[in-house]
Amino acid sequence: MALRACGLIIFRRCLIPTVDKPAVEFLLLQASDGIHHWTPPKGHVEPGENDLETALRETQEEAGIAADQLTIIEGFRRELRYVAWEKPKTVIYWLAEGKDYDVEIRLSREHQAYRWLGLDEACQLAQFKEMKAALQEGHQFLCSTAS
Repeated sequence: MALRACGLIIFRRCLIPTVDKPAVEFLLLQASDGIHHWTPPKGHVEPGENDLETALRETQEEAGIAADQLTIIEGFRRELRYVAWEKPKTVIYWLAEGKDYDVEIRLSREHQAYRWLGLDEACQLAQFKEMKAALQEGHQFLCSTAS
């Protein structure tokens, strides 16, 4: 049976972008175990939860960001499929904007570091092609719907 997980690609907007501060930054967390990979917050679906509830719970648990500190962006949902630990895995991501640019990140034991990164840097840290593609698609979606 395939593993199923859900998460949020969290971003924040810089009001005055500069060369050193891109207009959109993504939050990536570094895992404490394995190869110490970088991903947005995500986790396995628990019995009785729907996918979005899982994504919000995992974000609270892994990054300390509560649901009321986020705005889910309508119209973006990506499903990634890959093999992890020799088992098929499906991860569903939504885009979510942080309401407070300076929100406090409180990591769980599952993670050892976090970074806010522009698209290029985020894609460099996200080692897996599926994750890079999701970040690029999220960024493209935000740029195409900007007012």
